[in-house]
Amino acid sequence: MLSYLSSEKAFLGLPRSEICPPEQARAVIIPFGLESSVSYSGGTAKGPQAILDASPQLEMFDEVFWREAYRAYGVATLKAPKIARPLTKALTQLENIVESVLESGKFPLVLGGEHSLTAGAIRPFARRNQNLTILQFDAHADLRDGYGGEHYSHAAAMRRCLDHENVRLVSVGIRNISAEEIPFLEAHKDRIDIFWAKDKKNWKISEIVRAVGPGPVYLTFDIDGFDSSMIPATGTPEPGGLFWDETMEIISAVSQNARIAGADVVELAPRPNLHACDFLAAKLCYKILSYSLLA
Repeated sequence: MLSYLSSEKAFLGLPRSEICPPEQARAVIIPFGLESSVSYSGGTAKGPQAILDASPQLEMFDEVFWREAYRAYGVATLKAPKIARPLTKALTQLENIVESVLESGKFPLVLGGEHSLTAGAIRPFARRNQNLTILQFDAHADLRDGYGGEHYSHAAAMRRCLDHENVRLVSVGIRNISAEEIPFLEAHKDRIDIFWAKDKKNWKISEIVRAVGPGPVYLTFDIDGFDSSMIPATGTPEPGGLFWDETMEIISAVSQNARIAGADVVELAPRPNLHACDFLAAKLCYKILSYSLLA
């Protein structure tokens, strides 16, 4: 049975009188501060709570939808679970939570935590859909077949998702890939489309939309997909990345052409006196919900 936070402690931190009951909410926030295979700077375990803490500071009125968007769909937030160990059990744990949310007919948004969690979160979607497209925003391709002795490493997140033969991948903003990932990429060009950050000035959003297709889509957003000048509070901040407006254009365009069925936002590693990063991640979550449920 799903256990929810009180409204004041939940995403957006609204007074009880301002929210719908959890059973009526169309969106469910799943805090899952997994930190198991990080390979540079840590802190992702604290990411979900930082997003929840920042979210009440958002302006609820959305100028794109010209309304307080949350009122149109309703948001409930699960209590953060004690994360199982080892990593394989944690992924099964998250799989079961997402399955329960989908069974209740709701949209799951997972707050990470490291990117390895996506391999667990997408399993219920892969079972439910004959074809599933993952839309990945990221600095890294994450196509290694494991890293540092961990098969389910964050560096292998998309490779593990592609273990499902009915899953395709469209990656946006990639600017890091290792030599060992290239053979897999080249052998699976029919399942993987990458929009490299180096080519950003030549991107056509219509081409990204066409690559994604009509859905269903699972959107996974690694915070380091943004340029490091925007969000240094992540394990591997990388220059040459995405900025806010172009990111919103892509998500908006995809949402108008495809059904976004679920999402995660991962790899926020909060830093003292960098609360702007927490705020950015919280606003990103709100925008993903609104584009997914209102577009």
